[in-house]
Amino acid sequence: MPVQLVGVVGAGTMGNGIAHVFARSGYQVVLCDVEQRILDRALATISANLDREVAKGKITAEDKTAAVARINTSVTRGPLSGCDFIVEAASEKFEIKSQLFRELDQIGKPGVILSSNTSSISITKLAAVTKRPEDVIGMHFFNPVPMMKLVEVVRGLATSDATFETVRDLSVKLGKTPVEVNDAPGFVSNRVLMPLLNEAIFAVMEGVATPEAVDEVFKLGMAHPMGPLALADFIGLDVCLDIMRVLHSGLGDPKYRPCPLLIKMVDAGRLGKKSGQGFYKY
Repeated sequence: MPVQLVGVVGAGTMGNGIAHVFARSGYQVVLCDVEQRILDRALATISANLDREVAKGKITAEDKTAAVARINTSVTRGPLSGCDFIVEAASEKFEIKSQLFRELDQIGKPGVILSSNTSSISITKLAAVTKRPEDVIGMHFFNPVPMMKLVEVVRGLATSDATFETVRDLSVKLGKTPVEVNDAPGFVSNRVLMPLLNEAIFAVMEGVATPEAVDEVFKLGMAHPMGPLALADFIGLDVCLDIMRVLHSGLGDPKYRPCPLLIKMVDAGRLGKKSGQGFYKY
């Protein structure tokens, strides 16, 4: 069946970005979260980001109005029962995601694909809590979703070819570039990226260099547009820590041990840009 109505569970940074790209591409969207104020903030963010696209000539004002009109919000999950495709974009914790997948499995109609925007958690494990593991897949978008082209399409052990092909084709219709990866902790992106950020934090903790100096080395010497510590702040140090713990637990190799300074900063509430302070002040 063609995908027409899309459910997005979670209206935070990733969820509102995912709702944005689906609505902009002509899909009707049900955006769910636990509080109306979160949904209202998400709609305001989507509207502001669409305004930027209008200002840059990427879309027209009429396109923007139509896209916003395609998004309906809900503080309950009932409206998801009519969706043809559902993307989960909740916190990067297995307990939260697995409970959501149990609920979505109960709510979702036969044949609906359940996808997760997880950046590191096993799709196979999430699929195993449902009665439709063949319909479960990873659809890992990158922040900021409206701008970043990549989608890691993650096949769990039971993911069917039909499910993969639907998600691959859907990604292209959203203007994204899908890259197929198999299920493993961190997939490709975060299995490579997070140890880099973690090692940069070790360099600061051990007094090798200041955060500014570490970032300057990567910007000038490796042509990175943003240094690893500024990037960690942008992602969220709590998210970085969660992913490092998934890697450490899932792969069992001590090289993935989270840096003690990263743990300390998260415990102190210094989460990066979203909290106003991380390795830099915002």
